[in-house]
Amino acid sequence: MPKDEAWKYTNLGRTLPANLVLADQPQEVVIHKNRGEVCEQPEDILFTGIDGQHSQPRLKIVLEQGAQATIIERHEGEGAYWKNMVTEIELGRGAHLHHIRIQNDAPEAVHTNMVSFKVARDALYNGFSLNSGAKLSRHEIHAVIDGQNAEISFNGVNLLAGEQHGDTTILIEHQAPHSRSNQFYRSLLDDKARGVFQGKVHVHQKAQKTDAYQLSNALLLSPEAEMDTKPELEIYADDVKCSHGATTGQLDEQPLFYLRQRGLNEAQARFLLIQSFVDEVVDKIVDEKIRDQILKETEKWLHVALKI
Repeated sequence: MPKDEAWKYTNLGRTLPANLVLADQPQEVVIHKNRGEVCEQPEDILFTGIDGQHSQPRLKIVLEQGAQATIIERHEGEGAYWKNMVTEIELGRGAHLHHIRIQNDAPEAVHTNMVSFKVARDALYNGFSLNSGAKLSRHEIHAVIDGQNAEISFNGVNLLAGEQHGDTTILIEHQAPHSRSNQFYRSLLDDKARGVFQGKVHVHQKAQKTDAYQLSNALLLSPEAEMDTKPELEIYADDVKCSHGATTGQLDEQPLFYLRQRGLNEAQARFLLIQSFVDEVVDKIVDEKIRDQILKETEKWLHVALKI
């Protein structure tokens, strides 16, 4: 008999604001870099939610052969709204994209984002997602690697408190040999928050010499918080290196005791340990300026959660 795993499905009907009105003009952003174009400065995009509206923004990023870019995608808003987004990313041969996504929607908002990737030979995608906003959020990614020697990395930090529900669902399809993928997410959950991480790697038969790694770690800062994690591997090739892992638990008391013996009070010791837990993922961001911004955001959230 199939196991009932109702937590796997984000319940939109129960959380959508009432009486939403469809936005008149959907926000659409298209970023297209020509062959060999190298952009030294990051491009900053802001998607804003408006109280009482159901918006359907669309982001399309196309990097032709050899192009390089850094894109920062920000989400904000006020009131109760539903931001139902579609993102398409296409990387040509040898293209490099650094993509930072900061989701800080309003506390009563619902944020859903369906992301599709297509990655060609020798291309590199390095992504980071900070998820700290919205009453309910779901970030769903479907990535297809169809060129040899391509590499994609999805890194993220989820900061959830109150009764927030944060869902990250990833499917990576390795359809070409000699390709690499990484998934590295860490979550902090306070109060009655609930986190979901579903990560799946599908290695097709022709995708020999695939390297694929997946890791999800969660810290529960409250006995009422919950984390549901489901890592999966589906492998049809016989010459691969694939691994997955997941941990969920409370802060280890031994290093906490060690720091307190060195003169720190309990709040300071907890802050240092939890911040280092988050920093390991944030360090994956290449752009130093953006990395510092993300660190400040995580520190601010921790000060509130730990009441220091």
